[in-house]
Amino acid sequence: MIRVALADDQLLVRAGFRALLDAEDGIEVVAEASGGQELLRRIRETPVDVVLMDIRMPDGDGLWATEQIAADPALADVHVVIVTTFELDEYVVRAVRAGAAGFLVKDTEPADLVRAVRVVAAGEALLSPGVTRRLLERLTVGLRDAPDQRALDGITEREREVLRLVGQGLTNDEIAARLFLSPLTAKTHVSRIMAKLHARDRVHLVVLAYETGLVAPGWQ
Repeated sequence: MIRVALADDQLLVRAGFRALLDAEDGIEVVAEASGGQELLRRIRETPVDVVLMDIRMPDGDGLWATEQIAADPALADVHVVIVTTFELDEYVVRAVRAGAAGFLVKDTEPADLVRAVRVVAAGEALLSPGVTRRLLERLTVGLRDAPDQRALDGITEREREVLRLVGQGLTNDEIAARLFLSPLTAKTHVSRIMAKLHARDRVHLVVLAYETGLVAPGWQ
């Protein structure tokens, strides 16, 4: 069962999400909050797997709450998806840097929202190739120093290949096909890279691949 928490200051939005998700097999909404502080209290009392988080909320906005979740070892298994009306690249970058595992806008199709919950709960990234490309470009603009690959010293050459493809937005199946591996082997490589680099989730591998220069602007 995937346990979901909803964080949004609009009751109608929460009610709509709850009705949609509770109707799905294997998904249950177990907590709701109208602000960041309230959310943190609730998810510390009630274990959750995925938080659907608005950005603009009182009493601690979504980006702040995401940072708090990412910094708390007790909440290490909580995956945050930012769901907002503001489809601005600055929010995508800030959300990912804060620790979000994905980003959606509120006019997303219901089926895509359900899929997002399942994808993120499984530890996958939730950024479309287009959003990933813009994210990487924005991260490049924000880099103050030249790329430093010393952070990658602990991984093998094969793992660097896999990380480069993760950074380009490829799924495990696509990585397996590109490198002539089985999907299980590709997944194992990704899991080992995450462990070695202390990455919270796949989205942060994308960021790391870019910040270390493993992936450069204009990749195809």
